[in-house]
Amino acid sequence: MPDTVETPARTAPAAVIVAIDGPAGTGKSSTSKAVAAKLGLGYLDTGAQYRAITWWMLSNGVDVNDAVAVADASAKPVIVSGTDPAAPTITVDGLDAAGPIRTQQVTSAVSAVSAVPEVRTRITELQREIAAAAPHGIVVEGRDIGSTVLPDADLKVFLTASPEARAARRSGELTGKDAADLAATQAALIKRDAADSSRKTSPLAKADDAVEVDTTDLTLDQVVECVVTLTEAAMAAKAAR
Repeated sequence: MPDTVETPARTAPAAVIVAIDGPAGTGKSSTSKAVAAKLGLGYLDTGAQYRAITWWMLSNGVDVNDAVAVADASAKPVIVSGTDPAAPTITVDGLDAAGPIRTQQVTSAVSAVSAVPEVRTRITELQREIAAAAPHGIVVEGRDIGSTVLPDADLKVFLTASPEARAARRSGELTGKDAADLAATQAALIKRDAADSSRKTSPLAKADDAVEVDTTDLTLDQVVECVVTLTEAAMAAKAAR
């Protein structure tokens, strides 16, 4: 008769992958970091990775409007993302890129770069590797996570908000020479939404099984509470399987 092996009872919550998508200014980053910190999960800002590769292209003289040139260079930069929600980091070729990737120059070019299929393939592979390696689960935020990058995520959330609310939030994030008035910021957001939603490869889209949360009239704390509740339910469901 074969020996039997007692397996220890599960005491830790099930590790889950949470995909949070939505357009800019809906509170994705703040919500994702707060949820990850509250639940002891990792955190990945996928938009920062696209900004990082865009910054590298600009810094290395690649014409970001030349899709062939961008495709040819897409495998060159080494992008490393730290997943601690309390202090997320991103480096490009060993250089801290957290500040440089947030400039208006990068913001204006990121949609063109991220629309190139070779760029999306490269970054998507990186994102999947990071999510798969997260020991305690991870919150991954972006624009095509639930629909394309991690279609089997345990929970998918799609954040929305009115253009006016999004513009006000985004304007509040800009400082110095990058500060913009509300009208200009709203116009830029709408333009980027159109570009990201209409691109052929992995467009901005809500996954069919995503939970939509309209953040227009909610405080950040209320949004975080909502997503924490959804995540805890996903954890419980996964642990019960």
